[in-house]
Amino acid sequence: MPIPPTPLRPSDLPLLPTMGVGSYAIPGWMHLFRQHMREAAAPMDVAEAFEDATRLAIADQVEAGVDIISDGELRRQRFVYEMYDRISGITRQQRPRKLGVPGYDMAPKFMATDRVDAPEGLGLVQEYQDLARLAPGRRLKIAFPGPLTFASNILPHPHYDGADGLMDDIVMMLRAEVEALRLAGAQLIQIDEPGLTHIPAERSLDEAANCINQVTRGLSAQTAVHVCFGNNASRPYSPRGMARLLGAMEQLETHMLVLEFANREMAELEILSSLSARYQIAAGVIDVKSFHEETAEDVAARIRLVLRYVPADKLTITADCGFSAIPRWLARHKMGAMVAGARLVRDEL
Repeated sequence: MPIPPTPLRPSDLPLLPTMGVGSYAIPGWMHLFRQHMREAAAPMDVAEAFEDATRLAIADQVEAGVDIISDGELRRQRFVYEMYDRISGITRQQRPRKLGVPGYDMAPKFMATDRVDAPEGLGLVQEYQDLARLAPGRRLKIAFPGPLTFASNILPHPHYDGADGLMDDIVMMLRAEVEALRLAGAQLIQIDEPGLTHIPAERSLDEAANCINQVTRGLSAQTAVHVCFGNNASRPYSPRGMARLLGAMEQLETHMLVLEFANREMAELEILSSLSARYQIAAGVIDVKSFHEETAEDVAARIRLVLRYVPADKLTITADCGFSAIPRWLARHKMGAMVAGARLVRDEL
């Protein structure tokens, strides 16, 4: 029996609730397992390893005192790439570069050789059900890439005449996933869109916002949109000015915006005045693109700055992006500082 969805800010959450963005730092042993699992592990071994890693991600969040829990996305590589394995109608291209420092030019790229679809789904419903089983009684969130991000790694040719046909099918694929998650009882469904900050030249910001809206339309009460500048190896992908995106963000049909500020030295907070009138705001006050170890007071000072523009009852405390690009010891420290800083300000209020 599906669990009925609940509001994003239910009464049992404290003021200034905390949550991660989605992905979590991979345990060291999991790096080794991934390197050898294709030749050394059978399906049961793989399932056990990923569940063990997910248990660790949940346990770290619970131990830190995070209020809204995710599964850490450890079943995916870099939050999206392995999801392409579930998509039909695409063929992997040769990567332009394999040697040297990690970067976006090492990411998998595909071309559409048939209609793009995920006939068996993208695996998100199972991820959510596993999360609910492993974290009973907790407020839960599941996050996954939005249509702009998916489309950025797929060339429409030779199957599609242009980008619009490809986008239409990607939107349909993701809309079906959101519907299935809602029916499974998902409480908070987050669309991650670094693609909104780096849109292909043929698509405007207004058109990009509409692509996201086609995925969330009619389900805004259960959805959030995370706008990010990229985080591959702790590097952004696009210019990090947020004011240029304001018009597009104001069009989004969602309940919550999840935005990064800490790695930009809390710049452009003033845009939150208009956005918070329309949306719940999850403000990034932890810099996951830096090895700097924030203290609780560092975090509290950042939260106080955000509160100049966002009412406390509309603010959630989060990190700039996922923790997957930093080591686990650092993720644990930053997550603990995030929770402790939120408690400091909560006590003041």
